[in-house]
This record gives sequence, structure tokens and C-alpha cells, in this order.
Amino acid sequence: MDATSARRDLESWRAEFPPDPFAADAPLRRLVERSDMDEERRRAFATRMSAFARRVVSEIGPAAARYEHRDHLPELVRYDAFGTRVERVEFDPAYREAGAAVWDSGLIADSGTPGRAYEQATLLYLLSLEGEAGHACPATCTIGLARALRRRAIPAVRDRFLPPLLEREYPGAERGSQFLTEVQGGSDVGTNACEAVAVGDGTWRLTGEKWFCSVADADQFLVTARVAGAPDGTAGLGCFVVPRHVEGDVNGFSIRRLKEKFGTRGLASGEIDFDGALAWPIGPLEEGFRTAVGIVLNTSRWLTAVGTVGMMRRAYLEAAGYTRHRRAFGSHIGMYPAVRATLVSMKAGWLGGLHLWWLLTSLEDRIDGARATDEDVTFHRFLVNAAKYATSVRATQVVRDGIEILGGNGTIEDFSVLPRLYRDSIVYESWEGTHNVLVAQVLRDLGRLGSVGVVADRLDALVARATSPTALIVQLAAKEARVHAERSIDDPPFGALHFRGVLDRWLLAFQAASLLAAGPGTEEEATGELLALEGLDPEYRPAADPRYLARIDATLAGDVDT
Repeated sequence: MDATSARRDLESWRAEFPPDPFAADAPLRRLVERSDMDEERRRAFATRMSAFARRVVSEIGPAAARYEHRDHLPELVRYDAFGTRVERVEFDPAYREAGAAVWDSGLIADSGTPGRAYEQATLLYLLSLEGEAGHACPATCTIGLARALRRRAIPAVRDRFLPPLLEREYPGAERGSQFLTEVQGGSDVGTNACEAVAVGDGTWRLTGEKWFCSVADADQFLVTARVAGAPDGTAGLGCFVVPRHVEGDVNGFSIRRLKEKFGTRGLASGEIDFDGALAWPIGPLEEGFRTAVGIVLNTSRWLTAVGTVGMMRRAYLEAAGYTRHRRAFGSHIGMYPAVRATLVSMKAGWLGGLHLWWLLTSLEDRIDGARATDEDVTFHRFLVNAAKYATSVRATQVVRDGIEILGGNGTIEDFSVLPRLYRDSIVYESWEGTHNVLVAQVLRDLGRLGSVGVVADRLDALVARATSPTALIVQLAAKEARVHAERSIDDPPFGALHFRGVLDRWLLAFQAASLLAAGPGTEEEATGELLALEGLDPEYRPAADPRYLARIDATLAGDVDT
């Protein structure tokens, strides 16, 4: 094969990317059909998702490729031409173009209507085909702030700050951010020292520093601060909204610097100092930490899980398409068993994550729409942390596998989106809690809430819907996970060392059960069988199973040449 033919193959690979990634995502569309949305909502949902998916491909993707480039990253402007302090972040014009498409989709505006979690999650998933793209984090932070204002703020505060966040015009609509982390504590927010002092008219003045402030260009900041005279630890933290400007002037803050991050580079993250910034409380002061975690951080963890799965979906699309067109050693590389095995692992990561975030989103939809049971709320408490952990761990590996399939081409920034996805996926791993922090949180919640039985029962219900004989393996793994989870609670030294491995198997069982429950003959069921056999059956040896390659072929049916 000559160089001209090779370039034509590569052009064919790039040209076949679906113009409507929602329509091309059959597993997602099957989940929509089986959801508890009514028929009218499903029809409107499909129309809306297809319209946005097309804009992701035609507008957001090309724009992100420009403003994520090292020559077009955000820049801090401290003063204007006349020496007036402005604390402004300047972006490439393409950044605003992409933002207009994101905000126009209604992704953020839906926060004003309870029970729109399916819509918001799916829009975020489609956006994340381009990685964080400079706007997934601002959208997520704005949704979290809007939810906190809608659910917890007194009417005067809610009516002042919520409506601007819900506008669809961009620029014009205000954007939110959340500043919790301080240099001395990181995830240990109980050590926060930024102080809030009462003014006397219902407002407060905040003084102190915040260490990791993504969306440093936001119009409204959600900030945790220690209420003067309150107790130490998280009990003394209030939750406040801080506008960027008050009466046209910068509101008592300065951006010390913008951080030069490994990933999410189109997004402005910085270090911010507050010096008497005017703030309004969101909810009762003594419940500030509960508001920040229970609404804001949990919203971010939910949508971060969604975003990582969107990146896995894109990595799989890139890699699977590449194997259909790239030729080496006499045939398309998709013909080689080792390549197919890598693709199957990628697909399992994507599909397992897809079903996990859809399960979590069904809980979010019911909770936000005030239709959830007490058991739903308890299960959500487990899944929102567990799903964020599981999907972010897997996403980096899936994207890395995609790069490996593309070979040297996979490391070239303008050849594919994969290098950017890889950088973003690593940042997502630490966003809203590192793996160990989240695992420890899950274990504490299981013990504090006594919820092992609720989690186990939900998994048993999924297994009961599966018709595949492989479901028995999942059932046995589920029982084992329950036993070890209970031991982890009763034996703290055991749990501290071993619960992460226990949770890994428990979540794999959830993913396998969800895929198997999709029904016989679906690609989800085939993937679920592989997940169960390779991940949950200690006796399974692929090399000893002559059907193993056939299982791979069934899982990849339609995605690569057989």
C-alpha cells in the first residue's frame, strides 16, 4: 500500500464519524426507551438530544480544538488600560462560540425546573465527547449553584441570584462556580479558615483564600467560609453566594494567578483571595456543609461520572473506526485478535459506565422532582460517590487504550481528540474527591446509614431481571461483596485496607447486572457476559475457552470488521 492510499484510509476514518452521535448511540437510546419518562417527554428528549449532538460535532468540537491549543489558552487581566482593577479572564473568541451552543441547549436552564436530570445528564454526556471542552465544568458548577439556590436559599436570595443563572443567552447568562478547597486541607474542608463576618443586614463579609478555583471567570461564586464564633471542623462552615461585582465594582477579591493544569486547559482555574467580599448565605448557616456536599458536590460528582463516560464513548468511537480503516501487515488491524480484545475492554468500560450513570440519573431525576422514596435517597448516597469513583478510574484506562490502538498517531494533538481526552480524564479523577477519599466516604456512609442491605437489594433486583446463565456469576459476586462490605464496617482496619477492592467488585457486579438485564441478544448482554466472566468469575480462563473469540465478536458486532 502506498502513502496516497494510506492517507485516503485515514480520511475515510475521520469522515465516518457520526454527524448525530445521539442517533448513533443505540445503547443510550435503548435506555431512554426503557426509562420512566412518559412518551411525550421521550419524543421531545430525542429531538432535543439529536439537535445538540449535531452542534457538538459541527460547532463545539472545531472550536474546542482551537481554544484548547497551548497558543490560545485563557489569560488573566488584572487591570484595564486606565489602571482600574478588573480581575478579568480573557478567552479566545472560539471559546465564546462553543459556550453559546452549550448554554443554548438548555443544559443549565433546566436547573430551574425540578426533575430534568435525564435531559441535563444526556446533554453533558454528548458535550463530553469533546472532553471537558472548557464548558463542562462551568455548566456543572452552575447547575450545582442553581440547585442550591432553588432548594435552600431564602426567597430574597433565591430571586436575586437564581434567574440570571438560568438564562440561555451566552454571553449574557451568568455562570456559577464553587470554591471550597484551601491550601492547608484540600479535600479536608474541615480545616478551612476563610472567615465570614456578619454585616448586620443579612449579608456577610468573607476574608481568606481559596486554593483551587475552577471557573475563575464566573459571575457568582459558591463559597464555604467559617462563621465567626462557630465551632471548628465542618460544623462551623457556612455556605454563601458571592457575586463577582457589586454595583459595578469588583467584589472584594483578587485572582492571585491562573493555574497551568495538565488537562481541562481551556477552563480558567486559579487561586483567589477574598478581602471583605460581600456574600449572602445559602440556607441556614449551621447547615452550610450539608448544603455544599449534599447538593453542590453531589451534583458535580454525578455529572463528572457522566462526563467521564462521554469521554469513554468518544475514545471507543475513535478506536473502533480506526481499526476498520487502518491497515498493517496485510490487513485491517481490526482483524487481529489482540486489537479486538483491547476494543472489547474499551467497550465494556463505556457500556458499563453508561448503565451506571443512567441508574444514578434515574435517582437524581426522582429526587430533584420530589418523587423519590427514602430508599432511593439512601441508595443515591451510595451510588453518587461510587459511580464517580468507578467511571473516572476506568475512563483514563479506556482513553489510554484508544491511544495505543492508534499507535504513534494517537499521541499527536491535531490527529485526534484522544490526547486531550487523556489529559482531561486524569483531571476528572481528582475532581470532587480523589479515589481514596470517595471510597472512604462510601464506607463511612454505609456504616453510618446502615445501608449495605439497601445497596445489596438493589443489585439483587437487577440480577433478577437478567436471563443469561452468566447472571449466576454476578449473583455470587454480589453476595461475596455484601459479606466483605459488612466486614469492612465491623472491622475498621480491614476496611481501611481492603474496602477499595471490595467496592471495585461490587460496582463491576452492578455494571454486569445492568448490562445483562438489557435482554438477550443485545450488545449490552454480550458485554455483560464478558464483564462477569473476566472480572467476577475467579475460575474463568479465556485461553481455555474456545468460545472466547466468538464472545468478543458478539460484543463488537457492527463496530469492527469480522
